[in-house]
Amino acid sequence: MKIAVLAHLKYPIGQPHAGGLEMHTHLLTAALRRHGHEVVLFASKGSDPALDPVMLCDPTGDALANPEREEEIDRAEADAYRRMMDLVAAGGFDLVHNNSLHAVPLQESGRLGLPWVTVLHTPPFDALNKGIVAADPEMAFLAVSSSLAQEWAELVPNARVVGNGVDLSTFAFGATPDDPPYAFWSGRIVPEKGLHLAIDAARAAGLPLVFAGPKLNPGYWDDEIAPRLGPDLTHLGHLTHRDLARHLGRARVAIVSPRWEEPFGLVVAEALACGTPVAAFRRGAMPDILDETCGRLAEPDDPASLAEAIRGAAALSRRACRERAEALYDADTMFERYFEIYEAVIADAADRARPSLRRVAGGRA
Repeated sequence: MKIAVLAHLKYPIGQPHAGGLEMHTHLLTAALRRHGHEVVLFASKGSDPALDPVMLCDPTGDALANPEREEEIDRAEADAYRRMMDLVAAGGFDLVHNNSLHAVPLQESGRLGLPWVTVLHTPPFDALNKGIVAADPEMAFLAVSSSLAQEWAELVPNARVVGNGVDLSTFAFGATPDDPPYAFWSGRIVPEKGLHLAIDAARAAGLPLVFAGPKLNPGYWDDEIAPRLGPDLTHLGHLTHRDLARHLGRARVAIVSPRWEEPFGLVVAEALACGTPVAAFRRGAMPDILDETCGRLAEPDDPASLAEAIRGAAALSRRACRERAEALYDADTMFERYFEIYEAVIADAADRARPSLRRVAGGRA
């Protein structure tokens, strides 16, 4: 197949990844190529040249740090997506895989006349909702967790669930954590990821905290993180996946502290793959991913409850964590699910294009 992969344009698709969606899109593009498909990745500048991407604009996530330019950047982003759609329309593709989280590709999908798969990676929000309402009625929608599918059920009642996966060779099993022990947190350092609450909880649990991630919201860092810095905290900066896996695999426990309904939480799957138990707020997909063998759940936004979860998770079996990741979150299994859906979507589109042949065959039968 010749497949167009539509990335979002806020951050490059390359390491060190800004977040889980960038990693997912990178893994997907590389896997499709390994399986012999011709893939064109549409992304922002700075994306991994090994993927040979079509780069349409500078990353638009700068709007977070430059609110006075937000409207200008939003217009530029929409224009870039329109150019993307023109290139897709002229590209001779068999299928479009849409990870963009933007309304424009959805609004333009009907005119392209191509089989489409759109993956929902976030809870509903107004701009994306408008795109979905205007999308090709034959669009196939997927959700990355059952909890996210439920959130979308009113607008997208039949979204199929395909959970995210991680590269189990990169996130290798570590049977023994470091001594002295530490807790680990990773992600975008923004308010909705709740690093400040993870810091408070780790301190209450008596563990030093090592954390990693890009500082994408300077105001949040200055107001909530900088005042909490101390000798029991270590910020490693923005890590590649191999470095991230090394530190994650040596931790006694991983802390996941979402302040929103986390759609999936790739850091959870990454931790389990490394054999590191997880303490997390009970939000979004966290109860779907974790069970009593590999994690403990805390009441949302409650550092004291999270501290108790940290203490409980630290005693869990590391081998059980790895086994759960192998059973449920292997990227190769995820890709197999995608390939099956691609084939079904293309076959359905071909059937719709041959109504007269179906009627003739039905009459002869």
